[in-house]
Amino acid sequence: MGRSGQLELFPSAERATSEDDTPGLAEARSLAAGLPEHVRLGTSSWTFPGWAGIVYPAKTRERELMQRGLELYTRYPLFRTVGIDRAYYRPLTPLELQQYRAQLPADFRCVVKVWNEITNAVHPQTREPNPHFLDAELFKSEVLGPLEEHFADRLGPLLFELMPLRPNELPDALEFAERISGFFGKLPKGPAYAVELRNRELFSAAYLDALRAHQAAHVLNFWERMPTLGEQLAVPGVLTAPFAVARLLIPPGRRYSERRAELEPFDRIVQPELGMRDDVVRLSEACAALGKVLFVVVNNKAEGSSPLTVRALAERLASPKLKPAEPRG
Repeated sequence: MGRSGQLELFPSAERATSEDDTPGLAEARSLAAGLPEHVRLGTSSWTFPGWAGIVYPAKTRERELMQRGLELYTRYPLFRTVGIDRAYYRPLTPLELQQYRAQLPADFRCVVKVWNEITNAVHPQTREPNPHFLDAELFKSEVLGPLEEHFADRLGPLLFELMPLRPNELPDALEFAERISGFFGKLPKGPAYAVELRNRELFSAAYLDALRAHQAAHVLNFWERMPTLGEQLAVPGVLTAPFAVARLLIPPGRRYSERRAELEPFDRIVQPELGMRDDVVRLSEACAALGKVLFVVVNNKAEGSSPLTVRALAERLASPKLKPAEPRG
């Protein structure tokens, strides 16, 4: 058995050689020491061979990442969170949760996506209404129950990523806010809940009020069809929970498939998004002023390589140069 408690599927010769094979590790440790305590940086998922030599030892192979990549990921000094994205497609099994937990340090907290059977308002192919959209009982039995039993001490925010809707599918903004409030009103208190919108039309004062009433967070996202992080941060009362979540995904006007083809294997910054980085610094300062923990989860498609974006953010956060943001809690 390995350190994680899983069976050793591959011989030791196939393992990454040493942490010392990762360039820039000493610099990353130094940056990590200067980061604000309230900020947790991390990435969306972790099984990218292109990160070898950036996050992972240079000879790390894809098969090893599939087996124990999360354990290797947590050794990188700048990471204090990670997005578990695969939970979006189906609930994680108790065995999967136990295996993940065994690879995580005690102080690590994960941003776990909620099963899309609960977060999709319509079926992605047929566009028929989904009867399980915001189904509190299904969420409690299939998602929250296993997480609380097998993963509670490694769990950060539970992420409700709502799919983008077409104009004819959009609910009235007030009705949507009431639906959100009714859903969270049926859930137990204690877990950290966060909602990510993909339609700016639903980003209303009523929606924020509904989240605030249940101490759930609005996810400030850098995504193709949403307002910028800075524009979202400028909305009064946007920080609705004791914690905050930012997800850095895709630049405005770009699409997932084209962006992936352009950026693979995700081993370099292709186009720095300097305004996005500035907005994260302002968000960090606003959270510090209000005493909120901030989770920042970065996707490869934001700039080309999420670990390198995390490093660039860490350089800014360790020595911020912007005027402190006005608290908007």
